[in-house]
Amino acid sequence: MKQKREDVRNVAIIAHVDHGKTSLVDELLKQSGVFRDNQEVAERVMDSNDIERERGITILSKNTAVVYKNTKINIIDTPGHADFGGEVERVLKMVNGVILVVDAFEGPMPQTKFVLRKALELDLPVVVCVNKIDRPEARPTEVEEEVLELFMDLNANDTQLDSPFIFASAKKGIATANLTVAGKDMTPLFDAILEHIPAPEGDPDAATQMLISTIDYNEYVGRIGVGKIDNGSLKVNQEVVLCNHHDPDKQKKVKISKLYEFDGLQKVEVQEATIGSIVAVSGIADLHIGDTLCSPDEIAPIPFQKISEPTIAMHFMVNDSPLAGQEGKYVTSRHLRDRLFRELNTDVSLRVEETENTDSFKVSGRGELHLSVLIENMRREGYEFAVSKAEVIYKQDENGKKTEPMELVYIDVPEEYSGIVIEKLSQRKAELINMGLANDGYTRIEFRMPSRGLIGYRGDFMTDTKGNGIMNTQFDGYGPYKGDIQYRKLGSLIAFEAGEAVTYGLFNAQERGTLFIGPGEKVYGGMVVGETGRSEDIEVNVCKTKHLTNTRTSSSDEALRLVPKKIMSLEQALDFIETDELLEITPENLRIRKKILDPTLRKRAGFKH
Repeated sequence: MKQKREDVRNVAIIAHVDHGKTSLVDELLKQSGVFRDNQEVAERVMDSNDIERERGITILSKNTAVVYKNTKINIIDTPGHADFGGEVERVLKMVNGVILVVDAFEGPMPQTKFVLRKALELDLPVVVCVNKIDRPEARPTEVEEEVLELFMDLNANDTQLDSPFIFASAKKGIATANLTVAGKDMTPLFDAILEHIPAPEGDPDAATQMLISTIDYNEYVGRIGVGKIDNGSLKVNQEVVLCNHHDPDKQKKVKISKLYEFDGLQKVEVQEATIGSIVAVSGIADLHIGDTLCSPDEIAPIPFQKISEPTIAMHFMVNDSPLAGQEGKYVTSRHLRDRLFRELNTDVSLRVEETENTDSFKVSGRGELHLSVLIENMRREGYEFAVSKAEVIYKQDENGKKTEPMELVYIDVPEEYSGIVIEKLSQRKAELINMGLANDGYTRIEFRMPSRGLIGYRGDFMTDTKGNGIMNTQFDGYGPYKGDIQYRKLGSLIAFEAGEAVTYGLFNAQERGTLFIGPGEKVYGGMVVGETGRSEDIEVNVCKTKHLTNTRTSSSDEALRLVPKKIMSLEQALDFIETDELLEITPENLRIRKKILDPTLRKRAGFKH
């Protein structure tokens, strides 16, 4: 018989990027006494990965648990970026309700709509938390109206429209259910969770059923599956069957070697867990997201939606440039292969395929950000490799017509820049769907466009809007192929010979375009050292020194003035490269190069017409 488990609540925190989800979880942890009074606590303690900390984004969903009024609240912090949307969908299967966090100034943003739609489709109750009410320009009452409008747009039912609103400042650690009363601590939010988010239910005496919703990976114990026990209970050393709703043939007997529950930020070993508990199991090698652990007597996999398909692909290959192997720790194809396949343990939206060439792997993901985070992680771990330009993955529809991935693009810009944004995106086959006023004199423009039109656009966008524009994208399925896009690609300045760049050579080269390198940097023939204002490539000799004569000495070189070089971030470099170029990535440098280094062979291949 189904029973409710009143001493547990399972809740996910969902929001648009940068609206304060992770900071909110920090406060809930602090105020529930998870940390000792004198314990040093890092800011945004849930973002454990360096890149998450630096960029201030959450990439992987994280589990934590707090105890309030003798009730254990399992909290899952989810990513807000569209590229990591696959993470959000699966996590919602584990919980009985969500806390929707909305910034008190920005109001609901595109991603808020995306994550809220998913929650409403699963009929999950919502507690709305309007965060950052301490911002000087906060407008909580208007934001409350905007959130209610969003609920209506998404056809929420009456119960969902009655969702409680809590106004909070995660920074100050306060919350209140009523704007006229100042908050003291987070109690109103804790109370709203207990009151409005239902307790998990299931049949404790039925056969065991648990859906694996996320996978963690640990070098010592291997794959760790995290999920909620829907029915029955799980014990250490219990025999269960691994099965999958989308793969009926998969049935494998396995044994639970270790079982953990979450307590604060720790995983605590337990001997047994029952319905409603979110647990982690280890000791099962062939565990994947979407698998169900069932009793051998009653094999019934739990249905779940398929993980979103990747839309963009690039090749990762062994670095074969003349400077290869000098800066990286891991440089061989075996290192590269092991590392990419290891990433599949935790990242479900990623695909890695071997190609005819053993030194090259095709890696597909959900977007440029998704792949650039993987590249940055590998680079920091000491890997050295090269990547090709990102290209979208095309498909055929039932009539054999070519289709391509499409995106909805939401742009907020000051009014004076809207013209240039519309002009640039129209050249990239974007259709203007909507245009209106956002808050504070910004114009909101919505487009639907091919994903490939966005590759390489972010840099232009920042330049065109002088850094004032905000762009959000959301995958919108596949649509008919929109035809060729004319990119106005500037040509590259290519180094003519190997050596070290010197001031004299660079001074002569800078008249031809913008340089990416400075004096003293190593270069090789075929390496891209800058961009030109023209569309064709130009070869330059940056290692050229001045011939010395009796009357002129090389010391007059010091009077030459060099324009500062253009320094590119990883994303900008990935955007810049052309189809006949590669980006060489080492722990210390990013170098752009031609695929074919030899100028004669390159001309013969005729990449540039």
